[in-house]
Amino acid sequence: MTTSPVVAADTLSPTIPVFPLSGALLLPRGELPLHIFEQRYRDMVRDSASAHGLIGMIQPTEPEWTSERPDLYRIGCVGRVSGLRETDDGRYYLTLIGLCRYSVVEELPMAHGYREVVANYEHFLSDLDPPPPSGANREELLAALRNYLDARELETDWTQIGGVDEETLINALAMMCPFDPREKQALLEAPSLAERSEALIALFKMGGMIASGDGPSLLQ
Repeated sequence: MTTSPVVAADTLSPTIPVFPLSGALLLPRGELPLHIFEQRYRDMVRDSASAHGLIGMIQPTEPEWTSERPDLYRIGCVGRVSGLRETDDGRYYLTLIGLCRYSVVEELPMAHGYREVVANYEHFLSDLDPPPPSGANREELLAALRNYLDARELETDWTQIGGVDEETLINALAMMCPFDPREKQALLEAPSLAERSEALIALFKMGGMIASGDGPSLLQ
């Protein structure tokens, strides 16, 4: 799903906690449901909720199990905590509402048990406004999606898909489809909505070929 948060650039904190999670993609105006159960990230949610309410999603460049503190990609997306609910045993359920992508300037020393970075939003401030019509080929995107789902023997509600706007459709597909972390990162870093749509079409086509046994791996 996507929503339309109203936020000014000067409300984006330059220092944010980050939640490194492979395969998790947040995009501006996207909604990412999260279940927080690890103690350090419970602390992160509590501290964020009592301060600016921001958490940066970012992917590690290698699987989390390979290192206590794996390197991070240089671009992530900051979101605002919404719908926060705490369980009796201290776990959190929340939805992160995507606001703006950011570049990591530097990672700060770990002072609170979770990772924090200095974020630069300068190159992504256009994320704060709904994009103009991109000219993306909706028919080609939906045809590629249909072939991808058919090849994987999956189904979707086409009546719902038909009624959503361009940005919601493209970003929801990018966030929800089971692409690998490098592909998710490429979708995040796409400079425009049209280029994200083109990347999706390519991934759907290649993914459909692989599922049917006709193609190579998605990324070499």
